[in-house]
Amino acid sequence: MSLEEIAKEVRRDIMRTAYKGGSGHIASALSAVEIMTALYFGGILRYDPANPYWEDRDKLVLSKGHASLVLYSVLKRIGYITQKELDSFCSPGSALGGEPRLGDIPGVEATTGSLGHGLSFAIGIAIANRLDKRSSRTYAILGDGECQEGSVWEAALSAAHYRLDNLTVILDCNSLQAMDSTENIVSLNPLMEKWNGFGWSVVEINGHDLDQICTALKEDRESAITKPRIIIAHTIKGKGISFMENVPIWHYRMPNSEEMGIVRRDLGLDDL
Repeated sequence: MSLEEIAKEVRRDIMRTAYKGGSGHIASALSAVEIMTALYFGGILRYDPANPYWEDRDKLVLSKGHASLVLYSVLKRIGYITQKELDSFCSPGSALGGEPRLGDIPGVEATTGSLGHGLSFAIGIAIANRLDKRSSRTYAILGDGECQEGSVWEAALSAAHYRLDNLTVILDCNSLQAMDSTENIVSLNPLMEKWNGFGWSVVEINGHDLDQICTALKEDRESAITKPRIIIAHTIKGKGISFMENVPIWHYRMPNSEEMGIVRRDLGLDDL
């Protein structure tokens, strides 16, 4: 199965899971589908499907934890959780809550959801790997809205200070947050220059172009640059569902019956 086909299946799983659970930040998960597909199925992230707790695995921190639907869908595909567990999303007693929690299921490397803290957690992992002389890399997926948090920039300074060349951030830059555009709420521009100024190596890509994502991640992994890296991935919030794309109101909302008909058409779903 090609990466494009996997991405389509992940989108379908996101929508099926949200529909059954009656909850979830669908649009935020959809913008990160290609990023997660490239990491897990594009030969980037080192992990062992038969041994989720392999000590030398690479670790991914989903700092924008409200997008947990994309993480859970990917973890199901690699066998870390079952379809039955995925179907229990947001049900009483389920291990799969709206935000991922460390210790509940394999593949969740940090408790996230309170925005602005995931990068600090990832930095701690990267420093620990260095002290333990492990070759593992640490990846963190941030949202652009959470970059309005001061804690992100304190962490960015710290990573640059310690020259954490085993740390890569992928910024899911969809230009929207809960109520409006990031530009209208608190402008982040010029974003590339800011990260550069904080001592990071920075590249910009189309966050839905799997070739671009895989190329950037492979070049990043092979780079000899001795500083932390960030890939600014420009994405579309709600990508793949026509009425959700670039519409702020879909930050946290479920489609009604009429809208679900459009979802079925857009995603080629015949089982909802």
